[in-house]
Parts: sequence; structure tokens; C-alpha cells
Amino acid sequence: MFSSLMFTGLMANTWIAATIVAVIAGMTGFFAVLRGEAFAAHAIPNGAFAGAAGASLLGVNVIWGLAVVAIASALGIGALGSKARHDVVTALTLVLMLGLGALFVSISNQYAQQAYSLLFGEVFGVSSADVPLIAVLGVLALAGIGLAFRPLMLTSAMPEVAEARGVSVRGMEIYFLVVMALATSMTVPVVGALLLFSLMIGPAAAARSITARPGLALALSVAIALITVWLSIALSYQTNWPLGFFVGVGGALFYLAGLAARGLAGLGGGTRRVHPAA
Repeated sequence: MFSSLMFTGLMANTWIAATIVAVIAGMTGFFAVLRGEAFAAHAIPNGAFAGAAGASLLGVNVIWGLAVVAIASALGIGALGSKARHDVVTALTLVLMLGLGALFVSISNQYAQQAYSLLFGEVFGVSSADVPLIAVLGVLALAGIGLAFRPLMLTSAMPEVAEARGVSVRGMEIYFLVVMALATSMTVPVVGALLLFSLMIGPAAAARSITARPGLALALSVAIALITVWLSIALSYQTNWPLGFFVGVGGALFYLAGLAARGLAGLGGGTRRVHPAA
């Protein structure tokens, strides 16, 4: 049985921040999977690590450093990339940012613990002062998705149709990358740069493997992300095992379960043609 202490004191901040993070990661991850942006979802949070390191050296809140560098990375990937060279530009941006992060870390001998926290998460160390900032960035990310939901969905599922209707696929690409950068800024301090990829891609991939209906898949992605985070916090609290272990394993298990469910559905009712815009 879980202890009531799990929901009091600083742990209350943990549950609030993690819930916000899960909702944002589930929504953003859905579009990242639908648009084939899994590599960018990995590169932007890891590259933004350099911004956190630089902000720490300057004595600025690391979330602001994360936000500035994440948005700059997103704009760079969106402006310089193309369908043929998108992965190359993303990889080069990641390498550049990681190199800068390594330089900033080497300058400060006192940054090691904070660097570890940003890479692997510090969900049990979220302070009351961090929660409002995380919430503000979360609302901005949600608003960004909500304001452009239809063109985002159209350019993600049927880019040729979107172009024919006058919707700029390139413009929506840059727009989504900036939204992902905002999501990165508020999720990295909670779950870490290395674990954010699992939380964004695992639930979204699992949802897409279960259903081809975008609305249902989006709702499932958020629900699976919430369940993953909540279970991970509870199990980590009880066992004292790393939170990242449970987040990573949970995302993989949900994805495998989704594949199994799709396979069983195919055996039971015949193979259903999956259309991205269904």
C-alpha cells in the first residue's frame, strides 16, 4: 500500500509538475510521431542542455537557458532542414549544442550535480518556485498546439493536401518545432533530457499502434503518458530505484502492448487498412 506521505510536502510539487509534463509530452509526442519527428524530439532536449549549462554559469534560472537554446535549435533545424537533409541538420545541431554544453560544464566544477539532474531528471526535487514557471511554459505549449491544431493535423497526415489548400507545410514544420522547444523547456528539469525522449515517443507510438483515428490516438497518448509518469513516481518512491528506469521500461511496455493489441485485432477481424487521416 502506498504511503500517504507520498502526496504531502515537496511530493505535492512532484505530482503537479509531473502531471503537467505528462500532458504536454503526450500531446507533443503524438504530433512528433505522426510527423516523423522522433529524431528532433530527441535532439532538441539534449541540445538544449547547453542552454542550461550556460544559464547556470551566468547565474540565471536554467529553465530560461533551456528555453532560449531549445527555441534557437528548433528554428535552426526548421530553417536549414529539408525533406532530403532534415536528419543531417538535426544531427549537426545536436552535435554543436552538446559540444557547447560540454565546454560550459568543463568551465564550472560545481555544475556536475545539476548536469546529472538535467540529464536524468530531478522530479523529486521540484520546488514550489519551479511549479508556476513549468505551468506557464506548459500553458504556452498547449496554446500553441490548440491554436494551430487543424493545420498541424493536416500537414502531419496529408502534407500534399495541405499544400493544395494553401497551408505552408514548411511554416507549420517550424511552428511545431518551436512548440516542441517550449515543451522541452518545462519537461527537461522534471524528467531529464535523456528520459524526455521516452516519455514523448513511447506513449505516442503506443497510441498510434492501437488506433489510426487521430483524436483517439491523441487522447490515448496523453493518458498513457500520465499513467507512465504516475506509476513511475509511485514505484520509484517505494523502491528507491531510479525514476528513469520506470519511465523507460513503462514506455517500452506500453508500446509492445499496443503492437500486441493491434496484432490480435488483425487476427480477429482481418487486417484493417490504416490511413493517417482516419
